[in-house]
Amino acid sequence: MNKPHYHGHRQRLRQRFQKAGADACADYELLELFLYLVLPRGDVKPLAKDLLKRFGNFEALIEADEKLIQEIKGAGPSVSHALKVYQALLQRTLKQALLQRPVLANWQQVLEYCQMHMSYNMREQLRLLFLDKKNQLIAAEVQQVGTVDHTPAYPREIVKRALDLGASAIIMVHNHPTGDPTPSRSDIDLTRHVYQAALSLGIQLYDHLIIGKGRHVSLRSMGFIE
Repeated sequence: MNKPHYHGHRQRLRQRFQKAGADACADYELLELFLYLVLPRGDVKPLAKDLLKRFGNFEALIEADEKLIQEIKGAGPSVSHALKVYQALLQRTLKQALLQRPVLANWQQVLEYCQMHMSYNMREQLRLLFLDKKNQLIAAEVQQVGTVDHTPAYPREIVKRALDLGASAIIMVHNHPTGDPTPSRSDIDLTRHVYQAALSLGIQLYDHLIIGKGRHVSLRSMGFIE
């Protein structure tokens, strides 16, 4: 019996990856290698290409809702579940990289952590990073989840949570599902209200980050936080 046409392709792709690494593979080929672990039989090249065509890049793909992933022909529950597990591994890795070290000295890791969790969310969410006196991460929590263009946020609740945790500083982060991280008037007003409420209790609001698709804005850098 003749072997399927894709059988030799799988073996050649695996060998190329083993010998030359990821740089020797196109994006869809790396995704093929991942899909081999989930779908041990069949030609997954069309599926890999269709997934990247639909979502644009790896980050958007792994952050996509499972139902949207499953709309792609050939991407059943096993594929969407595997991608969600992979996303969770990446998120846990980035969070652990922030623990037990000064967060402000690893600002790029902070940005990567926030972007991984929030860049492609379909709804706005407010995430809070709480720091101790050594600027080490105490906790990273989602405080509110809102709609496509609004997240309810309450300065009193933000500061109360910081007091509960014994935090000395807060980094506020929220996303704009539109992809444009330009702050709105309400974003600026919230920043000022939280800054004043925290300052009165000896807590520093270090920054308020707005995450877009592949971009971010720092309200401290824009001059809205002293």
